[in-house]
Amino acid sequence: MEFLKSIIKNIIVAILAITTLTACAQTKNIRTVDGKTISVAKLNTVIEKAMKDSKLTGLSVAIINKKQMVYHQVFGVTNSDTKTPMNKQSMFEGASLSKPIFAYFVMKMVEKGTIELDKPLHEYLPHPGISHESQEDYKLITARMVLAHQTGFPNHANNQPIKLAFKPGTDFMYSGEAYQYLAAVIGIKLGVGFKEGLNQLFQEEVTQPLNMTHTTFVWDDYLESNKVFGHDNEGQPTQNKPGEGRWSGKTFNAFSSVHSEASEFSKFIIAMLNEEGLNEKSFVEMLKEQTQFKDDNPMKLETGQTGWGLGFAQKRTKNGKMHLHTGNNHDFQAYAMFVPEQEYGLVLFTNCGNMLPFIKEISKTLGEQF
Repeated sequence: MEFLKSIIKNIIVAILAITTLTACAQTKNIRTVDGKTISVAKLNTVIEKAMKDSKLTGLSVAIINKKQMVYHQVFGVTNSDTKTPMNKQSMFEGASLSKPIFAYFVMKMVEKGTIELDKPLHEYLPHPGISHESQEDYKLITARMVLAHQTGFPNHANNQPIKLAFKPGTDFMYSGEAYQYLAAVIGIKLGVGFKEGLNQLFQEEVTQPLNMTHTTFVWDDYLESNKVFGHDNEGQPTQNKPGEGRWSGKTFNAFSSVHSEASEFSKFIIAMLNEEGLNEKSFVEMLKEQTQFKDDNPMKLETGQTGWGLGFAQKRTKNGKMHLHTGNNHDFQAYAMFVPEQEYGLVLFTNCGNMLPFIKEISKTLGEQF
């Protein structure tokens, strides 16, 4: 009898929770980046249509108003073959969204005195893969240059000797390779390496204080149970686990291996808006335009982005300076942005490669998002 009462009680609680959520969905309005309002019901419709038009397989999305998450929803499926519906525990590859949250972690290490922002990295850890002709110039590279993509490193060296494209600190070249060098500097200096030990330190310093319970750079049991499948250009499932020829699941890839979903990652974006977890000087450095793009920079020509801070790209818009970063592992794509002047942010995780057309579509309703 007590067991039956317990079941009935749980059913009643669930019904009340659903009723409450439905009521909120019917009454809550979302503020767009340009100050307009839209109902949750209308926003859901806009997103569903944009997903259909852009052939998006699955989506986790969060919107921030007044430095608080006011909208979190999931759409689509985790696997186009099985048609398993997405749920709010579904986890995604963040790809290069790894870089800005790693930059936040680096600034923690700077504040703790682990490394200095402007001390040459070779003084902590010589890089073993620098080509002969770049040996002297590479000794100029600092953590600041890495985070602002000023090293001259290629994006990926692919086990080839690294020849710098320019003298460090004088130009821009996007580089995941440089981010991994910085991760190795921190991991080796602290004696934790750059696998599970560095991830544990990252979680202690970043995700635990921000209550990002399941966000991780290395594989774990939660990902085993909740990671969705990626999808190729034909919409066919690719993979949802580490494997041969891909990420091993064991290494902390500072440039690409973060796994998360929209509501958790929005807590990091909210921390950026609230300037939470770092001192004021660190946030000034992160949000300052460290790298100013030249007029012929492809990103400036194609997207209007003007430069790079420590971790985030930057773009001047009519609503204020937008800080943004994309992530692209091809079968997974992700995006995060925030506009401090509007106390606004957006976070997206998708399990296919059609994110940019989707962002373009929702921008017609939410205002300039990219």
